[in-house]
Amino acid sequence: MTVQQLVLSLVLAMMVFSVALELRAEDFHRVLQMPRSVLCGLIPQFVLLPVGTWLATLLLELPPNVEAAMILVAACPGGSLSNVITHHGGGNAALSVSISAVAGLLALALTPFNFSWMIAANPATSSWLRALEIDPAGIWISLVLILALPMSLGLLLNHRLPLITARIQKPLARLSMLALLAFIALGLIRDRHLLTAGILPQLGLVVLHNASGLAFGWVAALALRVPERDGRAVMLEGGMQNVGLALGIIAVQFNADPDMVLIVSLWGIWHIVSGMTLAVLWRWKDARSVA
Repeated sequence: MTVQQLVLSLVLAMMVFSVALELRAEDFHRVLQMPRSVLCGLIPQFVLLPVGTWLATLLLELPPNVEAAMILVAACPGGSLSNVITHHGGGNAALSVSISAVAGLLALALTPFNFSWMIAANPATSSWLRALEIDPAGIWISLVLILALPMSLGLLLNHRLPLITARIQKPLARLSMLALLAFIALGLIRDRHLLTAGILPQLGLVVLHNASGLAFGWVAALALRVPERDGRAVMLEGGMQNVGLALGIIAVQFNADPDMVLIVSLWGIWHIVSGMTLAVLWRWKDARSVA
């Protein structure tokens, strides 16, 4: 793990911890009583976005490595960042965490499966087909250290020391969000030589791809008629992929192909922008409803 990956993991863990300080065990009990909402959040990630991406790569005449990057992103599960943004947007954070945990486990089998069939079924990328192996230890470490451990500690602190929790929750939430924004800003400064007009086509592709993931989540929520707060979680789970996992696979399986890295890196930046934009709009909507 690089220093940048370690810092990002710590920031995400702190954000998950701050979210957990506002959750209670009862929130998760309600999720267990609504398995339909969990299923609704998994369908966009493992069915709709992969199939939609495969169809798009058949229609578009893009370089094979760019199409392979799109396929890889679509095959990866959602990440823990969606849990934090769901919380900020007034969605069901407990449901978002539950979907992320289940998706992380399913990814051990479904990420290689979806990536392999999509690559093989596309003539432009079939030559790229190769055995894809994901180290289960890596996903388990991510689930435990970034999701399960900080979530458990936050729930425990809220249960045992509610007065302290009430005092630190908001300052910690603001600090973690500022840390994430600072990490992104420093990354952009470090890679500013790549930020030229030449990447606009790739950025446009990423924006449309991400929008399709959010749209698939919205459609799934409407089709299964889940409550609005659950629908917000489902929508974000559909459009916020684990780009860290995708970058790791590219480094190991594709020798850090520059075009693939660029597509996935742009995804990593843009899905935060789109997710936070939705969260702000939802909070504004909720504030107007209260008013």
